[in-house]
Amino acid sequence: MVQIIAENLVKEYQVPDRDPGLRGAVKALFHPRYRGITAIDHINFSIEKGEIVGYIGPNGAGKSTTLKMLSGILYPTAGSVTVNGLVPYRDRKRNARQIGVVFGNRSQLYWDLPVIDSYQLNRRLYDIPDAIYRENLAYFTEIFDLGDLLNQPVRLLSLGQKMRATIAGAMLHSPEILFLDEPTIGLDVTSKLKIRDFIRQINQKSGTTVILTSHDMGDIESLCERIILIDEGKKKYDGPVLEFENTFGGNYSISFKAVSARPSQFPEGLTLREDNAPYYVVTGNEKQVRLSDAISVINQLGIEELEMKNQTLEEIINEYFG
Repeated sequence: MVQIIAENLVKEYQVPDRDPGLRGAVKALFHPRYRGITAIDHINFSIEKGEIVGYIGPNGAGKSTTLKMLSGILYPTAGSVTVNGLVPYRDRKRNARQIGVVFGNRSQLYWDLPVIDSYQLNRRLYDIPDAIYRENLAYFTEIFDLGDLLNQPVRLLSLGQKMRATIAGAMLHSPEILFLDEPTIGLDVTSKLKIRDFIRQINQKSGTTVILTSHDMGDIESLCERIILIDEGKKKYDGPVLEFENTFGGNYSISFKAVSARPSQFPEGLTLREDNAPYYVVTGNEKQVRLSDAISVINQLGIEELEMKNQTLEEIINEYFG
């Protein structure tokens, strides 16, 4: 079942365009000029129920703008978007009941109130039945270890505690779809692992559809089988993570210590990158020489130590944009 559909989605902004300095400021006051910026440029995608999709790209690519249009905060300049058959910006209230939204740089909890008070307010806003509220609160309290935090004001929580509490609050009404925009930004390893584990569990337990934006490729690699890659508002790739790695990656390096003389020559496709006898580093790409074949060649030299390193998803994406 297709839950989210975006067709030729466009979002443009008009921003002031003035000359620098005081003269430019005065001129703009009486004769303002504007220029258009295209944040989203004719993007198309569809997402099935139960998918966890990584929506990634560099800063300013349009990720947050897309999520805001899907959640009904912004309306598109052109094109269309539907979420479970609803047009988000036209049916904001009905759409809000079926989605959970978390923006990593903003807390949706009330700053001076205890966490539990924010949850109670959400219960009334979403008209959550008492039984479901109690069940969800107990589940999220356990999985996020919120027991000692519920009665503390939000302003006293650490960043990791605040994010865990925020995600739990966004899920109290059991939404079918969860939008997460940089949920692990600035968090320690323990908090990241708890959030990843929660996303995995809620997806398996309830079939929750998740769209995740993150600059931490650990989030993407551990949770997503599919990624949508955008840059400057345009979709660059949409497909399995493994296929992206095979298409644009495949680089590897092999560090080893040779017991015999310095290696003199390698087959085409293998390059000697570092020569600090008796330690050497050879690089290659799976499309030219398979890693197993490269190891076989190196083994013939006579070696004492060997270490292999495959290119990470983060390195592949950095090279893709680089």
